[in-house]
Formats: sequence, C-alpha cells, structure tokens
Amino acid sequence: MSGTHPASTTNKTLGHPLNAWYAAAWDHEVTRKPMARTIANRPLALFRTEDGRAVALADACWHRLAPLSMGKTVGRDEIQCPYHGLRYNSAGRCTSMPAQETINPSAVVPSFPVVDRYRYVWVWLGDPELADPELIPDMRQMTSPEWAGDGETIYAPCNYQLVLDNLMDLTHEEFVHSSSIGQDELSESDFEVTHGDRTVTVSRWMKDIEPPPFWLKNMRDKFPGFEGRVDRWQIITFQAPSTITIDVGVAKAGTGAPEGDRSQGVNGFVMNTISPETDRTCHYLWAFMRNYRLDSQLITTQLRDGVHGVFGEDEEMLKAQQAAIDANPDYEFYSLNIDKGGMWVRRLIERMLEAEGRLPGAPAPAPASQPTAQPAQVGA
Repeated sequence: MSGTHPASTTNKTLGHPLNAWYAAAWDHEVTRKPMARTIANRPLALFRTEDGRAVALADACWHRLAPLSMGKTVGRDEIQCPYHGLRYNSAGRCTSMPAQETINPSAVVPSFPVVDRYRYVWVWLGDPELADPELIPDMRQMTSPEWAGDGETIYAPCNYQLVLDNLMDLTHEEFVHSSSIGQDELSESDFEVTHGDRTVTVSRWMKDIEPPPFWLKNMRDKFPGFEGRVDRWQIITFQAPSTITIDVGVAKAGTGAPEGDRSQGVNGFVMNTISPETDRTCHYLWAFMRNYRLDSQLITTQLRDGVHGVFGEDEEMLKAQQAAIDANPDYEFYSLNIDKGGMWVRRLIERMLEAEGRLPGAPAPAPASQPTAQPAQVGA
C-alpha cells in the first residue's frame, strides 16, 4: 500500500490495547520466586510452576488485596499470600484457607493467558478467548541458531508511544547519537513507508557513504582492517501493538546489498518490544542480534554494551520529552514528513482501541468473558 499520511489524530498519546500480547519479562527473570510487574496499569504476580510453566495472576489477594508477588510458591503450581496464607493455583482459584475447612466459592483472582516465546514471557490482559499465540509478534531472530546476541530491559519514564515514535523515525540518530551511529545522510536520504492491518514498515538506504564509528567497528570485526565506503540500510517493521524489529547493517559499497547480496557486509537486527506500565512509564525490552561471528561472546557483550550506551541517550531524551508533555497538557504535536511511519503506527493503535470500545467516541463492544480462572499457559 502507499505511504501517504494516514487520517490520524495528532494527540500526543493514546491508550494501550488490552486484546494484545505484551512482553512482561525476559524468560530468565520469571522463576519459582514470585515477581511483581505492572503491565497496562494491571499489577501482576509472575512465577513458574514446578514443571516450569509461567503463570500471571492479578497481584492482589481475594481476601485483603495483599500483593501475591510478596508471597511464595508452594506445591506443584500454587502461590501463597504473604498476609494470611491463602493459596491459589495457576488458574487463580483459592485452594486453601487457613483456620477454616470450607473455601468460599468466590475466592478467585484473575489469571491471564501466558506464552513463553522468543526469550520473553508474554501476557494477554484482554478477552482470554481472543488470546491466539499466533498473534505474538515475530521475533524469530531471538532464538534462531543463525543469529546471536543479547539485550536488556530499560525502565523508561515515558508513555510507551513515545518509544514507538522514537524507533519509527531514526533520523534522530544524526543529532542524539552523533558519536556512534549518527550521520548527515540519515536526514538527507529518501525513505519508503508501507503498511498493512497490523504492520508498518519504513525502509531507508544510504548508498556509498562513510560508515559511522559503530558500523566501522562491526565491519572490522568481520573483515579485519576494513577501509572504505559502505551502503547502509535501515528497515523498520512495527508489529501491533508495540513491537518494532529493525533490520540494520552496512556492506562494502557497490557489492549488491540493495539488490539482496549482503555477503560483503554485516547485518544486525535491533529487537524492541515495549510494554506500557502506566500512562507515563513503560518497560522497554531490547536486544541486538547479529548473523556473523556467532561464537564470539566478546562481540555479543561489546554489542550489548554499545547499544546500551546508545539507548541511554534515547532514555534521557524521552524522559525530558515526557516532562515537557506533562508541563504543556494542551499542546498537540506537529508532524513532519519523517513522522509518516509513526503516524501510521498511531492509526493502527487507534483502530485496536476502537475495536475494544476504548477510543473516545467509539461504540462499546459486546460484553466479553472475564479473565478469571483461565489456564495459565496458552501455548509455546
């Protein structure tokens, strides 16, 4: 489809869809010891059963709302409230009440569909009947044997859509990341925007340019002593509601990379999935994956640390931007040509919210079943 501007509002931030998968944590973070994590304003208690299945329950005991994440796991698949000892199974149903034999039949806490995939634990907070694992964003490079890499989580003090805006328009690299990946050609180069029902893609090629420091180092990791000019690419793909994968790299100029031959270059994927915590904070899980020198832990660590530094600059800017938004509540954004991809992202999010009846002025949806006493695991 064409890359024309979408018919979208210019509101600074929208809400977050609930009928969607969000990465609640890295898979290694969720263990037998319960952990707390708030996603889309919903406090969750995350833990694993004895056989390793991830579970997400509402982080509030039925009895007095004590946080279950402060409790402990007991038996095969139960969590015990730290306040008065009530136990709940992975479906959220109370199985034991101290000091009484009869269990109140209403003693249930919401349990949410969960999937382990791509090194993340994904949770669905909306209608559980719609929780199709096939809707999990494609991040196959995270677990493919053809790619290697690592990442981290950033706690970003801003609305999650500001992170999406930041990633959909990489011309800011020229100014925010001038010492590492930025260069003048970012703003000067043409780009193409396409979109579907749940995706937006922004493609940019910069041909016959000097490599910036970050990419020159990577070329020399694969081709020791490399000198010369390169063709550089950035192919940004948004997958609703909040995942962006970025196909990036450089190759020796004129060796066929734009036509598909990247053998004379280095290729990486910047993997980003952003989970709203509140309207002003989010969890930003990222990784940098590469398809060369796969056995080098040194390169993996250097790349992770290098990208950590780059994203630290983004974090500082996003924090300042959120503060300015809060200080100017009646101000609306203006858009430039470079915002075309981000505008389409906002339009797709609007459509998801409208379908849920959660966009101002949208008709209310048909009643959905409540996410209580649902299986903790949907699929793998």
